[in-house]
Amino acid sequence: MSAATAALNGRWAVLIIEELVRLGVRHVCLAPGSRSTPLTLAAAGHPALACTVHFDERALAFHALGLARGSGATVAVICTSGSAVANLYPAVVEAAMAGVPLLLLTADRPPELRDTGANQTIDQVGLFGSHARFSVDLPVPAEDYPAEALLTTLDRAVYCGRHPLPGPVQINVPFREPLIAAGAPTATPPPLWPTPDKPYTDYQPPAHALSADALQAFRQALEGVQRGLMVIGRLRDDAERVAAEQLAAGLGWPVCADITSGLRASRVKASWLRHYDLLLAADAEGLETPDAILHLGGELVSKRLLGRIATWRVPLLRVADDPRRLDPAHRVTLRLQVSVATLAAALVPASATDASPRPASPAVKISAWHHRLLAADARLGSAVAAALDGPGALDEPAACRLVSRGLPADAVLCLAASMPVRDMDMFAGADGACVPVYSNRGASGIDGTLATACGVATGSGRRVVLVCGDLAFLHDLNALALLVRQRPAVTVVLLNNDGGGIFSFLPVADIGDPFERCFGTPHGLALAELARGFGLACSAPATRAAFRAALAEALASEASTVIEVRSDRTANLHRHRELLAHCAAAVGCDAAPGA
Repeated sequence: MSAATAALNGRWAVLIIEELVRLGVRHVCLAPGSRSTPLTLAAAGHPALACTVHFDERALAFHALGLARGSGATVAVICTSGSAVANLYPAVVEAAMAGVPLLLLTADRPPELRDTGANQTIDQVGLFGSHARFSVDLPVPAEDYPAEALLTTLDRAVYCGRHPLPGPVQINVPFREPLIAAGAPTATPPPLWPTPDKPYTDYQPPAHALSADALQAFRQALEGVQRGLMVIGRLRDDAERVAAEQLAAGLGWPVCADITSGLRASRVKASWLRHYDLLLAADAEGLETPDAILHLGGELVSKRLLGRIATWRVPLLRVADDPRRLDPAHRVTLRLQVSVATLAAALVPASATDASPRPASPAVKISAWHHRLLAADARLGSAVAAALDGPGALDEPAACRLVSRGLPADAVLCLAASMPVRDMDMFAGADGACVPVYSNRGASGIDGTLATACGVATGSGRRVVLVCGDLAFLHDLNALALLVRQRPAVTVVLLNNDGGGIFSFLPVADIGDPFERCFGTPHGLALAELARGFGLACSAPATRAAFRAALAEALASEASTVIEVRSDRTANLHRHRELLAHCAAAVGCDAAPGA
């Protein structure tokens, strides 16, 4: 009976892994563990799979998240039972919020050991609740359970992880002991499939077309708009970026492109408002009320722009290939669930659908309102360049701007979800390469930042530059073990202000004595020494010129490196206020509000 159980476990695991490969899974992230042994051996033995092994399930899941983002494909995670499964939860939440396909194969004890006090046994069935797009508890491997039923369950699970909204799915896989037979060869899958390479059930997703009625409603919403504003949030890929440029050129409206769109810091041939967040910081009314707003893609980083959208009582058109409401201010008047590329294909002439960025259409007349906004944006651009581009002290805004202007065209930019993504949104140049930008802004946590960046590099096959703060770095310290062996390499720009710098910008900073202990949370750790302990090369440039050289050297290296920018939280707060006052003067305001 023991030998039969072990053989069943092996065949069961091989069936699961073979079907996942047929479903398009090409990368599996593995955490060491006993109960998941059959799945681990099947995955490690499959020639079509690349496997990443890491000892920390939390970092491993974020690495899988980055892999899925960078590759656009479903990535599988295999872990053992018990608290190992709970450690996947933060990445599951981010994947659910950001729409990233993850497949979680969580090994488990058999039903007779659950709720008995058996070792390493928790209630992990449906553990991820509403954050999972699909969840199933498989039966224990058994001779009388049809293999076809197992395959169709897997097919449905992977499909639900991609349609109608990508996200995480959990397949709970219980095994009885003995888990494997000593010295037994890997089982071979039986001839169950009707075709050599396809899954047992080939799910074909429905085509998402823009109906004639929806297109007519969209055109009607644009009629008579004299002062239209286009807002571009997070975009998924190059096709969406090209489509957003085409729509912007066709409409000729002022454009506010979020840093996570990948267009904010790039040399786009269009007259866009690159410093809208600084304009609103310098003059809360500076972005004059539009007649209508068109919001493409995902959510925005700029709290100021979100606040203005919430106060403007004007039609708001929201376009995103996402069935969720996506309307935190409850201002959306027309909602199109369609991709930006699909909308562009319906509105832009066929002759303009190649992949080349285009200047604003000569047929579009720029309004006086648009001219005023462009003039204000140009003054802000000159003010920021004067403050941050020349020789001077290396501070956090300057480091972010230098990164934005120093990225090679084949790189990917990753940003931690706290101050780095905000500083990049405010101070990035407008003359950099058009590269993908990723930030875990689904739930906007700082956990898993390093591991996600490593996954993005592997999934995209491109070098990554990550800008993160010291607490995000410390929070994901175990991922340095991934970083040291990461290829393509990741360059980490570490903004170290010895604590939670973002809290200095919040009202809680004025409460006095408890602030530093409970919010500032200084750690006093030598982060570069910690990184060197993992075998990573580190540098700590003190000037802008030295930072440029360090970044260029890191980008030329095949190994991952850490560039530490040391700063002081109080000085950083004052520097931001100084820059905002400088911007306020540039647009003719007496003073800027607090940062």
